[in-house]
Amino acid sequence: MITALIRSELPRLTGSLRKVGELVLADPSAISRASAAELGRRTGTSQATVTRFCRALGLDSYQQLLLELAKEQGRRPDGPDDHPLGPDIGPDDDLDHLIAVVAQADLQALRGTVERLDREALERAAQALAKARRIDVYGVGGSGIVARETEARLFGIGCPARAWTEVHAAETSAALLTPADTVVALSHSGNTREVLSPLLLAVERGATTIAVTGDPRSPVAQAAAVHLTSTSAETSFRRGSFGTRHSVLLILDCLYARVAQLTYERATASVALTAHITDAHAARPRRR
Repeated sequence: MITALIRSELPRLTGSLRKVGELVLADPSAISRASAAELGRRTGTSQATVTRFCRALGLDSYQQLLLELAKEQGRRPDGPDDHPLGPDIGPDDDLDHLIAVVAQADLQALRGTVERLDREALERAAQALAKARRIDVYGVGGSGIVARETEARLFGIGCPARAWTEVHAAETSAALLTPADTVVALSHSGNTREVLSPLLLAVERGATTIAVTGDPRSPVAQAAAVHLTSTSAETSFRRGSFGTRHSVLLILDCLYARVAQLTYERATASVALTAHITDAHAARPRRR
């Protein structure tokens, strides 16, 4: 969805470009009937600024923005998204409103991620992971948590994966990679030096590199051979990597499921061999 793309890009926009984005999000239906000059006047900017805003989104023209807005308005289903709540949660908002804001943000991010997800890139990434001799996953902070989750999922279906959440250890591992190996680099901004540094080493070593970021123009995205784009779901109290985690996990779930398909015998055997472990550690009900 184009509005999901604008929400994702808005934190990276400044000044007049941000004003244009905020107005489009405030009333996408009305903007879909406005000219570029009119939108410029309403935001106190100019037609040229509106054109730059479209290019910042990766669109060819303002007409493409109008087309995408019209398409989105035409296919929007009945439900919570009919009445956008915005990302803000105030001190006096009740619990029902809080739940609705968070749920709507996550749903919009998930839909936006699905629509933006490059199927060809996803397939290339899955094929590389399925064939890899060894898999490194890089991430720090919030992305470090997702890196650990990625390791657990891939390892559980027989993939030799390991998450590295500290830069020195990540660089050491990257320096020992070969062209038979694959790397997954996770960074919401795509600018995280602790992720970019081992990623660049992995590129030098000839490993296949995959990046999952919210910005396809970022250094991490540009350095990787394969890039997958997540969409942000920011609300009050939930910014940056916290706001995009659900959409990143959706991408990684798709990767995980596709790798399991591609390595079906190994994956099913691994699941069968480990299925009893969780049950063995389940607490038994206390008898009365």
